[in-house]
Amino acid sequence: MAVKVLILEDNPVARGFLCRVVRESFSDVSSITEAGDLDAARRLLGHAAGGRAAPSDDPYQLILVDLELPDGSGLELLTELASYPATRIVTTLYSDDDHLFPALQCGADGYLLKEDRFEVLVEELQKIVRGQPPLSPAIARRLLTHFRSGDGHGLGQAQAPQAAAPAVTAAAPAALDHERLTPRESEVLTYLSKGFTIKEIASLMGIKWFTVNDHIKSIYKKLNVSSRAEAAVLASKQGLV
Repeated sequence: MAVKVLILEDNPVARGFLCRVVRESFSDVSSITEAGDLDAARRLLGHAAGGRAAPSDDPYQLILVDLELPDGSGLELLTELASYPATRIVTTLYSDDDHLFPALQCGADGYLLKEDRFEVLVEELQKIVRGQPPLSPAIARRLLTHFRSGDGHGLGQAQAPQAAAPAVTAAAPAALDHERLTPRESEVLTYLSKGFTIKEIASLMGIKWFTVNDHIKSIYKKLNVSSRAEAAVLASKQGLV
């Protein structure tokens, strides 16, 4: 049966990359539809925000969902797809627990990192045909670590309550945002502070330039800045680099 695919991704270059991954993964792809935000995806699926997507006469069989979108979180769409008969795969830059486990709890059937090599993503997507969940190697290792350590992050399992945190001063929220930088984001920020271009950073890190660009957007958001110069100055003052 021909495979009908929907890709939800706000970065047009990343969308093109994922289209190539999908076409390489399956020989029977009938169509690939692209959506740049949640609103566009909902229109294509025929439901409103907060509603439930119902299958049409010609439903999508595979849906790739980015998590960080201009008009909300991909987690919202995953929840709205609860009754939709499609394989739902998260495609994102984020490998941390705060993104991974909520996505799986919201119904994701797989979790792929866009910074993985093309051939790795193809190999993982092809697992769908064998009835196996597509998981980036780094994500599979993280899941194994958590289940082995029994830290309470199991699927569908509520996180254990934590001890009350000490009182937080007015300056603390910004510090918390700094601490939330992923190792990849910290590495990108270090290169930015040293004056490297996006393409140079991509070459140094062995990733694609649009992946670096997505990391930079996330850094700006977390540090509440709007330019490379602001990010570099703040990073230096806070001892982040």
